[in-house]
Amino acid sequence: MQTEPQQKAELKKACVNCGAELLYAPGTTELQCEYCNYTQEIPLSESSFEELELKAYLDSVGSQSHSEAITMLQCKNCGANQHIEENYKSLHCVYCSSPLVIEDATKEEWILPGAVLPFQMTQDKAHQVFQKWVSGLWWAPNKLKKASLDPQNTKGLYAPYWTFDAQLYANYTGQRGDYYYVSVPYTTTVNGKTVTRMRQERRTRWTPVSGNISGFVDDTLIKASKQKSGAIPQKVARWNLIELKPFDSSYLAGFVTEKYTIPLQEGHIESNKEARKIAERWACRDIGGDTQRISSLNMKLTDETFKHILLPVYISAYRYKNKRYNFFVNGQTGAISGQRPYSFWKIFFFVLFILTIIGVIIFIANQ
Repeated sequence: MQTEPQQKAELKKACVNCGAELLYAPGTTELQCEYCNYTQEIPLSESSFEELELKAYLDSVGSQSHSEAITMLQCKNCGANQHIEENYKSLHCVYCSSPLVIEDATKEEWILPGAVLPFQMTQDKAHQVFQKWVSGLWWAPNKLKKASLDPQNTKGLYAPYWTFDAQLYANYTGQRGDYYYVSVPYTTTVNGKTVTRMRQERRTRWTPVSGNISGFVDDTLIKASKQKSGAIPQKVARWNLIELKPFDSSYLAGFVTEKYTIPLQEGHIESNKEARKIAERWACRDIGGDTQRISSLNMKLTDETFKHILLPVYISAYRYKNKRYNFFVNGQTGAISGQRPYSFWKIFFFVLFILTIIGVIIFIANQ
């Protein structure tokens, strides 16, 4: 088990020219001063990120093991736990835009991230993606389109996830199904006469089977935060984890970091469910044939390891008629998705316009 933190999550770096805080420049390996444009290279890690032994963490320190304490603010509206910067006087929740006040901050302990996927897209670029998407929405309220003009409405967030690795072993029993076809007579009417013809029908020949499967389950990704609403859509929550880098707090500079609210024990339970789905797919592949049935599957996981990782996403929150809407942009790929509101009046006037056109056509046709 890792006994010493590799990086302090709250380590700040100041510009050597003007003293301002250096911020991570997305898509690079540099910190940059937004005032004088001074840049500083983020040193490359000499070691890869470490996979932590799962059993040791669960047995010795339980679901809320930690490596250090960080400053957190919990949104009283949606419940999101967000790591905040020391120099902020006030800010807004990235999920629901509710105001957060620095005086409400508390120190909380967490398992130090083992890896981070740095932002590859700047805030301006993410805002352009969001603006283009909004402009293509039919029946969108004018207020939403106006809100999309302000880049400050799009905020960068490092979302917490667990990943789990394990050696998987399983034995199964089931049935292998192989398709075959038989000729079956049927009657039909041709030119007023009843005739008999033949057609092919598919049948399945089932054969009892049993076997064993094994393999390495790598990087099962489990979300580590619970939200009352505003969960990251599946379309957006797809990252290339090959690009993960060993955790360095420099990549967090200038972005909000969300603390996990799904503890390690719960994440492990979810990863076991995913591992079972993987085992079922492997068993079906091992059975072969055209279709398969699995009657029983006994699975065992060994050499289980995990890591806490941070993944990049841009979020834009919008409130319309007392309902909150969130829009998400993947900070690595640029994929965008979210719930959108509809303007009742735009739809109403469009339907009225169509009905008017139809009425005019009918009137002209009857003249």
